[in-house]
Amino acid sequence: MPDMNKLRLILLLGFTALCTAPLVVAEQPADLASGLKPLATILAGKQARFDLSGKIELPIDGKPQPIEVSLVRYDDQSFDLQLTHADYAVSIRRRSDVTALALPKHGVVFIGTGDAPDDDNLSPNAIAERLISDHSKLTQLRFGLNVLAAGDVEGTLRGLLANMNVKHDDASGAFSTGNAKITFPADNSIDAEIDNVQVSLVTKTEVATAPSATEWPDMKVTELPRHELERTLLRGIRRATEILQPGDSLTKPSMKPRTTEHGELKWVDGQRVAVLWGTPEQIGMAHGELLPEESRRCIESVLYSFGTANVVRTGRWFRHDLEDAYARLSPHIPDRHKRETSALAASLGMEPEIVQVLNVFPELFHCSGFAVFGSATKDGKLYHGRVLDYMTTIGLQDASTTFIVKAQGQIPFANVGYAGFIGSVSGMNAEKISLGEMGGRGEGQWDGAPMATLMRRALEECDTLAEVQELWTNSPRTCEYYYVFADGEINDAVGVAATPESIEFIKAGEGHERLGEGIKDTVVLSAGGRLEELRRRVNEKHGQFNVELGQWLMCRPVAMESNLHNVLFVPADGVLYVANASHTKPGAEMPYVKVDLMKLLSEIPADQPSARTAGK
Repeated sequence: MPDMNKLRLILLLGFTALCTAPLVVAEQPADLASGLKPLATILAGKQARFDLSGKIELPIDGKPQPIEVSLVRYDDQSFDLQLTHADYAVSIRRRSDVTALALPKHGVVFIGTGDAPDDDNLSPNAIAERLISDHSKLTQLRFGLNVLAAGDVEGTLRGLLANMNVKHDDASGAFSTGNAKITFPADNSIDAEIDNVQVSLVTKTEVATAPSATEWPDMKVTELPRHELERTLLRGIRRATEILQPGDSLTKPSMKPRTTEHGELKWVDGQRVAVLWGTPEQIGMAHGELLPEESRRCIESVLYSFGTANVVRTGRWFRHDLEDAYARLSPHIPDRHKRETSALAASLGMEPEIVQVLNVFPELFHCSGFAVFGSATKDGKLYHGRVLDYMTTIGLQDASTTFIVKAQGQIPFANVGYAGFIGSVSGMNAEKISLGEMGGRGEGQWDGAPMATLMRRALEECDTLAEVQELWTNSPRTCEYYYVFADGEINDAVGVAATPESIEFIKAGEGHERLGEGIKDTVVLSAGGRLEELRRRVNEKHGQFNVELGQWLMCRPVAMESNLHNVLFVPADGVLYVANASHTKPGAEMPYVKVDLMKLLSEIPADQPSARTAGK
């Protein structure tokens, strides 16, 4: 989705950018204290009523973009917040008994009534404690606010500023230190420039009468439970503080192994690998027990952080869109998957509906894939590459996990995915079948089996390439998707173009109007310049491909900047090589880690319920 990072920055600014002032102004000499006192008093929570307005200009998408900001606090329960950008506008009115989120550019307003949540509420009283995650570097903002709130504001400022090395320009009145410059153009106003961010704010202690939070002339009203509206906004912004400014707990996670009755979490060269076995209920429970925080982050990234930005972008309540999709997709989801999802939700202490709608989220992937074998490779083996280009900006890398699953009565498989998500977008099974997909058009065509459900079913049920093709041919399908299916047993692969109405299989070496001339013993799948580069590389190294060159095929620019993970499957050997994105680098620029599916399966306790052993 376009502009997600821009939207998240705009929303985050509305609640937290104003809180950066204590840290910025803390780098000033002591004689600045009186000038800074009005803003510091507000930020410390010691001004019950105030009007804070101005403009913040920051670089987004490579160019400076201004955001008009207005924040008015009426009391401990009520405030108004307005954010206005050239492309988006948001207005929030919160009162003791109602909360409204208005989107003027869409002409819609969401009004939440009923009780506010006890924990994740938008009460302005000490909101930074709930809004800024403990796992974000922005916790230093909370510390600065708490220091100011603990004592006399001006005295604290003077103490903080006493030892700062700051220069003062008598002619302009500007104070500067390092890359920051601050001026006071008038009483109760401040201009600050830090790096490429410019802030101009004016504070007032007299405020007008609060306007109604329920009266929005000429706007379409959607009513929501207040707890859902406030929880979505607060958790969305809080998760954004983790994504935009991750702390050490996310960038350097603890790699302590964990075990539970039907699962084990291992770390393989810095990557999470969760081994799960048993019945659907046992697998779902073990999933949640092994990955509780990782699952929470995945769910909050999708439902709350992405969801909030998507509401602002589209004017529709995101949860409603997912619920509508699930209602149409649900009849085509196997009962065993629903049982596993319910058990996962119970293990996480969440409503089943939350985990259900998360698992129908992946509808628009933009990816690449290939399979090379026979004359195209150095040793004749099949190498299947899968590039997942999909929104690194929503933080799914914090939940990245390779799952090794041995389900009762099903073929065991490896699933390169994300905690909290049971479907598959990249996988390989113990019968040497591997699969990868890329999304196309047709969002909203949901009267069929979810793509990720079909992918997992193929891993669980199919032991030949022909069976995979038959599953797709005979199943009701959703939207437009493209796939590479490969079979390491017979050294063969196909490209697939599938819509709800039609399906087309492109054989290895076969030319196609969308993909170009055929290349012997090869399937390539991508689009635009990435397809051209992938084809060029395949032709250049044809006959030489091995693990190293297979990984090279997926390097930038075949992989996009949004590259979430890359996988190189070697089905004949039962191994896969996985590279997951970090917070600063796409997957293609991260190290590949070898995951041995067959070895990990052999380590599952022998007394567990047996999986299907089809044998070719």
